[in-house]
Amino acid sequence: MTPPDAATPTPPRYLGVDLAWRDSTPERPANETGLDVIDADGTVLDAGWARGVDEVEAWVSHWSTPGSVVAIDAPVLVPNATGMRASERLVARAYGRWHVSANASSASLPWLGGRTLGERLERAGGVYDDGGLPRRVEAGGRFEGYPYTTLGGMSGLGYDDKRPRDKRPDLALPKEARREARATACDELLRRLAGMAGAEVPVRLDSHPVSAALLDEPSPLVDRAYKHREDLPDAPVCAGPAALRARTPERLQVLGADPEPDDRGRRATLISPARPERRLGPTPVARVGRDARRAS
Repeated sequence: MTPPDAATPTPPRYLGVDLAWRDSTPERPANETGLDVIDADGTVLDAGWARGVDEVEAWVSHWSTPGSVVAIDAPVLVPNATGMRASERLVARAYGRWHVSANASSASLPWLGGRTLGERLERAGGVYDDGGLPRRVEAGGRFEGYPYTTLGGMSGLGYDDKRPRDKRPDLALPKEARREARATACDELLRRLAGMAGAEVPVRLDSHPVSAALLDEPSPLVDRAYKHREDLPDAPVCAGPAALRARTPERLQVLGADPEPDDRGRRATLISPARPERRLGPTPVARVGRDARRAS
């Protein structure tokens, strides 16, 4: 008799990886990477931190099921030797009104943990998704995302004027007020993310003790403790678009779809939520096979 768990396929999951770009070395461990995985109803199955590509790869492999989608906040495909990728140039055009731009990445950078992670996942059978080619539902895939473009592109979060100042201190403020303002911005971001529990594609931060603690405890003011906490919220901000990619791709846009592909037909794109009035790129190609909503 077939065991019940083998007869019933495990539903796809949606993984968010806020990757530290610099990998670990024997002399210096990598910075922390924030991790979050949700299921179709937004329940957080796991949340936490890892250090280095080895740990992140192991986590992604552990939580991925057939059809799972992984959104990675780091350059995943970097074909250019120098300069800036087309997707990065378009970020400022599409999301500049929210004070969002992208750092330049190229093969000349000494820190390309996203590319290393992508190559590792591909060797393990993962599929790179640039948004331009049809992929079967059961194949899942991984793509490059960016939390700040997500915060601007998702109108339900209410960032209509500018992104939150939850990273670097606001130098326009008096020095003694900067840490408190940064912590307040982070807590407000978390409050807004918690409000997405009832969205069409939800993320329920309160469904896991680690992410729930972000809602229950105020952000610390001390830099080291704050950085540890701040690395985690971007992971569910990535996991949300991963779910959108699988279920409602029409709410996303592809930046960087125009350049010539590499020798394997791939383009170095960024896929992110888009408000209709600020759309510059095409909608990602829908996945084929079973209906994506039903499969999710």
